[in-house]
Amino acid sequence: MDKQYFNLMQFFDGYVRNYRRMNLAKLHNRSMFTKREIDYFANLGEMLGFDSFIEDTKFDKTMGRSRPMDLSWWKYDGRVDEENFLYLALHLERESIWTKDMETIEKLFSDTEEGFIPHNVIGIQYIESVDRMESLNELIVQKNVVQNSNVLMIYRYYDALFDVQRVYAYSFTPNGLKEVRKAICDKDDSGYWFMSFEEEYANFRKNKEATNIMQ
Repeated sequence: MDKQYFNLMQFFDGYVRNYRRMNLAKLHNRSMFTKREIDYFANLGEMLGFDSFIEDTKFDKTMGRSRPMDLSWWKYDGRVDEENFLYLALHLERESIWTKDMETIEKLFSDTEEGFIPHNVIGIQYIESVDRMESLNELIVQKNVVQNSNVLMIYRYYDALFDVQRVYAYSFTPNGLKEVRKAICDKDDSGYWFMSFEEEYANFRKNKEATNIMQ
């Protein structure tokens, strides 16, 4: 079967523009951020007509055991097969601990059974700094030569200079890097987190600073 690839950068657009709707405040812990973001993509999959599963089984041949997927989307069509899913449309992993960045990629590109090879993968990974992205991207390209998935890797790291989180989205095809977009994750005046694309955030800061001057 030919793989069915999504426009994953369009998914990133929605992730950025809808982030405030997750109602994540400065007092929420790391686990709540993980839950809300996974739930967001689970709901998106169901609205697109897929079956979404959280902590879904996936056998890892290298480890000899199952390593659950944070989120999976499966395609079902009773006209083709009444008993089985047709394919794994998406495997998503979301990790807040930056020391597990390579483990996240290993899970997304694990040596598994044929029916569990995803057509599309999304990784949302906190990293220590911007310098880490190059080596992680090299690993993704290397592993995707075998898996041939459509890939969206979202990296997030804290920028202490501006007290914001910087968000980088890298889109890969089996042929390599396709597109890069950048966003900012910051808190609004109510203490809730929102995201804005980098080019739009600059205007937001200018307007906010102008408002503060006028007050």
